[in-house]
Amino acid sequence: MSNRDAARRDPNEVVITECRNGPLLVRGPFVLSSDQDARTATPRRRVVALCRCGVSTIKPYCDGTHKLVSFRTDDGRADDGRTSELPPG
Repeated sequence: MSNRDAARRDPNEVVITECRNGPLLVRGPFVLSSDQDARTATPRRRVVALCRCGVSTIKPYCDGTHKLVSFRTDDGRADDGRTSELPPG
């Protein structure tokens, strides 16, 4: 997503971007809940990186550990900037 596209999008829209061999970037308002307990979290940042490697010390958030453990996505494809948009609210 380019900066120009980001400036034009609806502020309530949620966009998830896969980073090659790295985290999922979540842009927009969302609530994160756990299936293990009743906790929920509403992140304070406009963009949040969620761990995909499973080794982060601050799960569910990314701490960059994927670089240290040479995490690779299953398909090994290069980052093509694909995004997944969820409808508002």
